[in-house]
Amino acid sequence: MPFTEINSKMIEATVMPGQRLFSQRGAMLAYKGEVSFTPNMQGGQGGIMSMIGRRVANEATPLMTVEGSGTVLFGHGGHHIQVISLTGDTLCVEADRLLAFDGTLQQGTMFMGSQGGVMGMVRGQVTGQGLFTTTLKGHGAVAVMAHGGVIEVPITPQRPVHVDPQAYVAHHGDVRNKLSTALGWRDMVGRGSGEAFQLELSGSGAVYVQASEEKL
Repeated sequence: MPFTEINSKMIEATVMPGQRLFSQRGAMLAYKGEVSFTPNMQGGQGGIMSMIGRRVANEATPLMTVEGSGTVLFGHGGHHIQVISLTGDTLCVEADRLLAFDGTLQQGTMFMGSQGGVMGMVRGQVTGQGLFTTTLKGHGAVAVMAHGGVIEVPITPQRPVHVDPQAYVAHHGDVRNKLSTALGWRDMVGRGSGEAFQLELSGSGAVYVQASEEKL
């Protein structure tokens, strides 16, 4: 793993010759060694067609390519940082939450309507996350940003996890998600609990939940 957590809001990345990583532009705090930072006009992996796909899906975020030999400190906006290790599975996360990730990971986008049908599309509107999300697949590490710290909640086939859509950060594994509702007459007249919508995640994997309902 090239990322070491310095504290809850800073990580250190080890950059080695012949390898590269991607980070959000402007997230470098300090570095040692011979390291270069190049704006990545394609917004990550996959070439021109992938770049066009991300822009159409509104999942394009300004990234830079980090290469060379040395160490780099990353942080952004005072946000809390969570490092997630992938061992061949797929991480789903909004593009604007990505702080840095291994260049070995395969980057893509996924239409959320494919998970949960119409409710999957409603999910995008309710959460403000749109109809697409970014995916990263393979073996490597990803650093994501959140408000107020993050906890990892395991998902097992026997026990789905329900998450407030505003507190959801990311998930990985063989997981399906759908929007569930608990709308009743009290919600219709403004006397509900304020928890009318939840994300239900089922399968095998984990979901990351931040300690806040605030968006980045």
